[in-house]
Amino acid sequence: MKALLTILAIAALMAVPTVSGQGSAFPARIDLPDGFQPEGIANADEQFYVGSIPTGAVYSGSLRTGKGTILVPAQAGRSAIGLKVDRGRLFVAGGNTGNAYVYNAKTGALIRTYSLSTGGSFVNDVVVTKQAAWLTDSFKPVLYRVPLGPSGRPGATSTVSTVPLSGDYEHGGGFNVNGIDATENGKTLVIVQSGTGRLFTVTPAGRTRAIALASGESVPNGDGILLDGRTLYVVQNQLNVVARISLAPNLRSGRVVRRIANPSLDVPTTVADLGSRLYAVNARFGTAPTPTTDYWITQLKK
Repeated sequence: MKALLTILAIAALMAVPTVSGQGSAFPARIDLPDGFQPEGIANADEQFYVGSIPTGAVYSGSLRTGKGTILVPAQAGRSAIGLKVDRGRLFVAGGNTGNAYVYNAKTGALIRTYSLSTGGSFVNDVVVTKQAAWLTDSFKPVLYRVPLGPSGRPGATSTVSTVPLSGDYEHGGGFNVNGIDATENGKTLVIVQSGTGRLFTVTPAGRTRAIALASGESVPNGDGILLDGRTLYVVQNQLNVVARISLAPNLRSGRVVRRIANPSLDVPTTVADLGSRLYAVNARFGTAPTPTTDYWITQLKK
């Protein structure tokens, strides 16, 4: 049945080359291809990218117009979960394939495939700093590091390293580390643990320190995250909200300022931002996927 759904999803993608938004500047809702089954979203200014879980396809379009088309075609054996755009390249976490993919963000051409783990992994999200791309694994207490050369050129496959997590982080059952982001200088990473709702900072050596939230708060079902200066946005997927957290200058503590809700949210998984707007992709995990199931991006105000 799973194979049949994947085949049907691929057929649906091929049949829908272009999907538009609401016809206004920066529409509140941007429609994605029917049956797409999205999870990750990333953007470079107004250009956005959304990946498909079962097919590895990437849909790209304009946040200003809502119009877009398939950039990376569906391919059997691939998956697209978290995404990041950096210096003309699109980095994609490959979920249960154990892989990461790097594409040309303009043409969709595959630049490189990295085999990060074999079996028992879910490569979930990715952040790119000046010197490396970092990827999370929701089933293993590690991060994967892909070194970058001049102008952000991805390193050879032989240069990838696995960085064990140490310190405050405690690995549990089910989904663990999910979303990841980094400070502007790239020296500190921030991660969320979905099952516990805990947040951590991480050094490049893998040393973790818990971020203490005021009033005993946590962010259960934490999925994608976005760090904007000292403000951290955490998508709480099954709760249909995005938590806005004000962090201390040293990132050791914070407080939940508010939780952003919207009737259009249906199990959001990740967010991108542009100016005063957030863009959340709705995975709709509570809805049975079919080739005609509709999916969309919801615009939120920060």
